[in-house]
Amino acid sequence: MNSLSEKIAIVTGASSGIGYATSKLFAKEGAKVVVAARRQEELNLLVEEITQEGGYAIALAGDVQDESYAKELVNLAVRHFGGLDVAFNNAGTMKWMGDTREVHRSEWDDTLNTNLTSAFLGAKYQLPALLERGSGSLIFTSSFVGYTVGFPQTAAYSASKAGIIGLTQALATEFGSKGIRVNALLPGATDTPMGRAFANTPEIVAFVEGLYALKRMALPQEIARSALYLASGASSFTTGSALLADGGVSVNRT
Repeated sequence: MNSLSEKIAIVTGASSGIGYATSKLFAKEGAKVVVAARRQEELNLLVEEITQEGGYAIALAGDVQDESYAKELVNLAVRHFGGLDVAFNNAGTMKWMGDTREVHRSEWDDTLNTNLTSAFLGAKYQLPALLERGSGSLIFTSSFVGYTVGFPQTAAYSASKAGIIGLTQALATEFGSKGIRVNALLPGATDTPMGRAFANTPEIVAFVEGLYALKRMALPQEIARSALYLASGASSFTTGSALLADGGVSVNRT
C-alpha cells in the first residue's frame, strides 16, 4: 500500500531540486499534490509528468513571501482535492552570500523573508486545514548550516535556517496534543540547481564532497525519501525534530 494513499499535500519550491523530487515521490506514494513555486512553466511540466505517471497534481505559481499566496495554496488544496494532510514548506534561497560587513539590509530581509517568514506564513494557513482533518504532518526545510556547522559568509542564510528549527519546536509543542506533527528536515549539499550555483567549479565540488563522511553530495531523490518519512505514518511518534539528512557532514572530521 502506498504510504500517502488518500493524503493531500502542498509542496513549495516544487519547480526544481528537492521540491520537484519530493512532489513526484509524494504523488507516486498516493498523495494528491498542490505544487508551488515562482515559475509557472516549470510547474506545468511537473504536473504533466505526475499525471502521465498516474498521479494527481495541480499547480499554483506565486511568491512564498506573499501572505495571500500562502492562503490561496491552502484554499486550492481544500477546494480542488478536499482538504490538507501534509505540507512541505521547502522553498528557500542561498542567493545572498558574502562578507557580512557588505550584506545590504535588503539582502538580509530577502533571505529571512524567503526562508523563514514564508515558512511561518505557510504554517499560519496550513494549520487550520490540518486541524480540520484531526491530524497531519507539517514539514520545513532547514539546514545543518547554522545548526551543527558554521560557515563563514552565510550570516543571513544561517540565521534563517536556524530560525526554522525554533519555529518547528514551538509549533510541535503548540499543536502536538491536537494530532499535528511538526518537523524540520536538514539536508546536506544536494545536486540541485541551487547547489550547483554554489559548487560551480570542479575544485569547489571536490572540497564540498570532502566535508562529508559519505564523500559525495546527495541526490534530490534521497532527500525526498526523508521528506516522505516525515510526511507518512512511518514517523508517527516523531515531532519537534531536526532530522539530519546530511551525509555525515555534522560529525565528519576526516
